[in-house]
Amino acid sequence: MKNISIGILFSILWSSASVATKFGVQSAPPLILANVRFFIAGILLLAFSYLFNKNSSYRLPTKGEWLQLSLFGFLNTTLYLGLYVYAMKYTAAGIGSLAVSTNPLIIVLLSSWWLKRRPQRDEWLGILLGMAGIGIATYPLLADSYTTPEGITILLISMIAVSAASVYYASIKWELPNLLINGWQVFLGGVFLLPATILFSEFSETRLDGTFWGSVLWLSLAVSIIGLICWFHLLRLDAVKAALWLFLCPLFGFFFAWWLMDEPVTIYTILGTCLVLAGLYAGQRSKLTGKNKS
Repeated sequence: MKNISIGILFSILWSSASVATKFGVQSAPPLILANVRFFIAGILLLAFSYLFNKNSSYRLPTKGEWLQLSLFGFLNTTLYLGLYVYAMKYTAAGIGSLAVSTNPLIIVLLSSWWLKRRPQRDEWLGILLGMAGIGIATYPLLADSYTTPEGITILLISMIAVSAASVYYASIKWELPNLLINGWQVFLGGVFLLPATILFSEFSETRLDGTFWGSVLWLSLAVSIIGLICWFHLLRLDAVKAALWLFLCPLFGFFFAWWLMDEPVTIYTILGTCLVLAGLYAGQRSKLTGKNKS
């Protein structure tokens, strides 16, 4: 029961990120919102790791680990989250949650190229169903300006970036604790994003009001810290079963978007979500079957 509660909590927090971001970009340019979030989350994670853990594994990274953390942070934070936050200015919150759920499908393609493994038929089916589902769910939102083609394009690029980060993360034999890895990659990702934020953001458009700080604190504390702690806990228990909690993200995401932002839920939304869920199941079916047989 405890692990089920953690899984549901993860799904709720993870799917809330798109709505929290939509609120935040009302008060500040996307890159400013992202940078403040990254620095707060990174500093808090690193401070907690070094101040409250006396284990010898909580140490400064070695030269090789700095390079690994930098590349991981650039892919997972600078590119993925930076682009994701920017895309949310031009994309419906529900679509943002739906797109995040396609990560396992994109990871299949990237890992097949990286690890020289040919995707199975079920995995190709999952990818096609997932992409079709996003297209159907997005279609009516393009007509009423909830979403733009530019926003969808940036969102899909961010999904490729986070999938590449996941494949890279899985290819490294990490010796640092998860809290340190997450703290350093978020902080370094914020450092790498800072030049673009300074060059391309209009600081005069930033309003440090309650909406801005509410969004930043939710994204930093609830999503980047608590959400990831839940995710790492689920991964340690069973990586395959952990991926199943992503199935709930579109459902919670569209609910939050409808409840808090008055985004429409139509037959296209329902059909598109069902196709994405079917795609996720198809793409993970062989792993689940193999797990159940073992």
